[in-house]
Amino acid sequence: MAPIGDIDTRAIGRIPAGAIQPETQHMPATALPQYEVFALRYGSVERSRNENFIAHDPHDGPMPMDYFVWLIRGENRIWLVDTGFGADAAVQRNRHQIRCPISALQTLGIAASDVTDLIITHLHYDHAGNLPLVPKARIHIQEAEMHYATGHYMCHPVMRHSYSVDDVTEMVRNVYRDRVQFHDGDAELAPGLQLIKVGGHTQGLQAVRVHTQRGWVVVASDASHFYENIDTESPFPIVFHLGDMLDGYHRLLALADSPAHLVPGHDPLVCVRYPAHGDAANECYALHETPKADHEIGS
Repeated sequence: MAPIGDIDTRAIGRIPAGAIQPETQHMPATALPQYEVFALRYGSVERSRNENFIAHDPHDGPMPMDYFVWLIRGENRIWLVDTGFGADAAVQRNRHQIRCPISALQTLGIAASDVTDLIITHLHYDHAGNLPLVPKARIHIQEAEMHYATGHYMCHPVMRHSYSVDDVTEMVRNVYRDRVQFHDGDAELAPGLQLIKVGGHTQGLQAVRVHTQRGWVVVASDASHFYENIDTESPFPIVFHLGDMLDGYHRLLALADSPAHLVPGHDPLVCVRYPAHGDAANECYALHETPKADHEIGS
């Protein structure tokens, strides 16, 4: 992987803030690689609208939530974004696991051992489980997220509810195995592939900005659970810092080529708007292809 400035991202340790190369930020789009990006649906849970917005919605009704991991492929590298939750967590938290998210990579002809880099957007149980199933990848995480998940805020049950001590402990073990690359703010993993520190939902949440055949796509993860969270500026109720979350909406929309280039973390509409890759039963969706417009959905 190419160095970022004077810093070699292959090195173990911590990448400081502002590590996106200025020359790459302004590089003509035609000069950037065009990556494939896939959303792989692996689980679901039934919820109501009032559970999904911090502002009360008087028009309550069913609003289920899906669970995804994301796969980025190109330039002879494979980046997995998050690792989902396992079968035990599904039982403990009453979630429906449709398939193991790591096994789902086989849909794309990829084995877990083929993954070169693992981006953990944050350490919540549904994003950072299954780490032992991806044994070789370099792990990228914001240092602020590690501090948050192991620091004094976890003394509050309401703050630690969405974390699994086993997942957090496994990440600490990977630090001692020299597998973790900490980042302090935005960072460029490769030309056309960037980490964007957002915070808000958790102290160290990061999104992923990736250049594709249709332009810059932002995989928002839990910076916005649903399209409607960001469209109405009413966040999902699990929030560390409300101001950062709201600011994050504007920042991510500015970094995406259009609102249709921003992909939320848990919205079933992703499966409706984007074309399936291969067998539709595998529920793997191509985010680098043009999504349906609202008026085309259901037609």
